[in-house]
Amino acid sequence: MDFLTEDFLLHNEVARELYHSHAAEEPILDYHCHLPPDQIACNKQFRNLHEVWLAGDHYKWRAMRANGVPERFITGDASDWEKFLAYAKTVPRTIRNPLYHWTHLELKRFFGITKLLNEETAKAIWDEANAQLATPELSTHGILKSNRIAAVCTTDDPADPLPHHEAIAKSGLSTRVYPTFRPDGALIPDQPEKFAEWIGRLENSSGIACGDYAGFCNALDARHDAFHQIGGRLSDHGMETIAAEPCSDEEAARIYAKARLGEAATPQETARFVSHIMLFLGRLDAKRGWTKQLHLGALRNVNRRMAGLLGKDSGFDTIGSYHHATPLARYLDALDATDELPRTILYNLNPADNYVFACMIGNFQDGSVAGKIQFGSGWWFLDQKEAMEWQINALSNLGLLSRFVGMLTDSRSFLSYSRHEYFRRILCNLLGRDVENGELPRDLPLLSGIVRDICFRNAQVYFRLPGV
Repeated sequence: MDFLTEDFLLHNEVARELYHSHAAEEPILDYHCHLPPDQIACNKQFRNLHEVWLAGDHYKWRAMRANGVPERFITGDASDWEKFLAYAKTVPRTIRNPLYHWTHLELKRFFGITKLLNEETAKAIWDEANAQLATPELSTHGILKSNRIAAVCTTDDPADPLPHHEAIAKSGLSTRVYPTFRPDGALIPDQPEKFAEWIGRLENSSGIACGDYAGFCNALDARHDAFHQIGGRLSDHGMETIAAEPCSDEEAARIYAKARLGEAATPQETARFVSHIMLFLGRLDAKRGWTKQLHLGALRNVNRRMAGLLGKDSGFDTIGSYHHATPLARYLDALDATDELPRTILYNLNPADNYVFACMIGNFQDGSVAGKIQFGSGWWFLDQKEAMEWQINALSNLGLLSRFVGMLTDSRSFLSYSRHEYFRRILCNLLGRDVENGELPRDLPLLSGIVRDICFRNAQVYFRLPGV
């Protein structure tokens, strides 16, 4: 791997100094991911490279489909080895896709493998990686320890109990692992059967009857508090765009009762109900000092045939085109008007919205917390080199890059921690380039402090996770 040198992505002297002497030393606070907490609780040992690397990785699945790989070798009944071999054959075709960088960076960092992955090297890499995966160093606990992960925030349904988080808290694992409150099921009165099923689980987990809207809100509050008691300090919402329609308590109660009787809410009623619940949840976050994350702009399951065959989260979502500015301003303003706007991170999926989001955060900074409203890191289709640079530039131009809480993995794979390295190299290279161009002072104490802040310390202060 002659391209993956120590100075990969570092194209000037200052960048190399900032990365090697400062950024690389910082621990990782992975404040948004989809790692399965059960795999951390049991200190899972992965049986092979497919299980830890390909299973559930939509990025790789999409590349394989684009390369003409039949679905049997992606999500079907082919053996793990056959699926890995199909990916190995695809990798040389991913040149200039971020997968090419990530694939080889992960092989090198986790397994010390420096061969390029292709059809010819696949068997040797498969055997070497699988042998190492059988060792304690590459169990889930081993990976978290060796990557110096200070904390992990998983993504969790409040209708579910938290036994795995309770087990992790008692395990003695040095990495702190906390749940993130993701109440998607609370926002679907237009799907009464699914809504009823979710509410039933919410009743069981909270111990509170949800026969009426007041009980429903009390149950959500109780689960929010349960997450808080075990250390959770973040909520998360994945939405096409934020809902910000006027809705009274009485109307929300009427829509709730209608859905509970099995009658689907209309689109207009759903928008009003979701708006009301999102304000309620925002106030819960503010009450307990949490951070709210808003992931906006994904258009999901656009290939109905394949989504029907394989289910959701199978690689058929895309960048949406929505008008975010007006509803987002209304939502943030409604919470701010009563001084109940929590710390909030805004993530966009369409790069056309970079300046909308970067500008929006400046409207609701109130001096109470440095960087209270954040323009989140490049998300999903935008967590690659070019789009990371776009996000950094937009934030730099319209806000304070120095207060940015930095990178996250947003991944289901324990081998994704090299993406933090990827981000840190890109950040250092941008700052170093500005110095080389005479656009920033060659003040290494200043710049190194900012780099360390963005890599870890800002997040450490901002999220206030217990013990971090």
